[in-house]
Amino acid sequence: MQTKIEKIDSSSALAIKIIETHDVDSLDFLSFREKLSYANISHPEKRMEWATARRAIKDALDTLYIPYPGFFKDEHGKSHSMNGNGFVSLSHTEGLAGAIFHRDTPVGIDMDLIREKILRIGFRFLDPFELDFLEKDPLHYTLAWSAKESIFKCQGRRGVSFRDNILLEPFSPDATVIKAKIRETEYSDHHYTVHARVISDTVLTYTIW
Repeated sequence: MQTKIEKIDSSSALAIKIIETHDVDSLDFLSFREKLSYANISHPEKRMEWATARRAIKDALDTLYIPYPGFFKDEHGKSHSMNGNGFVSLSHTEGLAGAIFHRDTPVGIDMDLIREKILRIGFRFLDPFELDFLEKDPLHYTLAWSAKESIFKCQGRRGVSFRDNILLEPFSPDATVIKAKIRETEYSDHHYTVHARVISDTVLTYTIW
């Protein structure tokens, strides 16, 4: 898989790309501000991740016939378009970068490698209710983590606890949809539908507000 582009509906699309090096010409679409940001990334691996994520969001925008506006991060670490139109979320994990865009509604996307060690830290991000229904399975735990990460990115503010404020409904390890809600914040009782899939040894989740 070099690139996977998926038009979700007439207003939204996502793209996933293998992280790779990029020559200067292939990044000519970036805004001046983004080119400065890219030039200031000294670590080669971070440069590849950053650039591939921007290529992914451009691919998603091309699918919707939307010109690339350039993006920046706010004080909460959430990405925004420079022209104020639409909503975006970016993610990367070992070997892959992804992005999702929606014309009208906040979005969140996350990708995580499935690893055994997540079983040891489940208590840090899972409510006791969730620990009861989740199997002791790295895939099941990674899906839970990733779903919460997508919701966290979608709501877009720091200070939201994965364990205390984001509650998942019971779901199976082969679930393609995970239901959840935010509680005890200004978005209390807001309900989310998280879409999930497994790509090789990586979990991908995304949600649209």
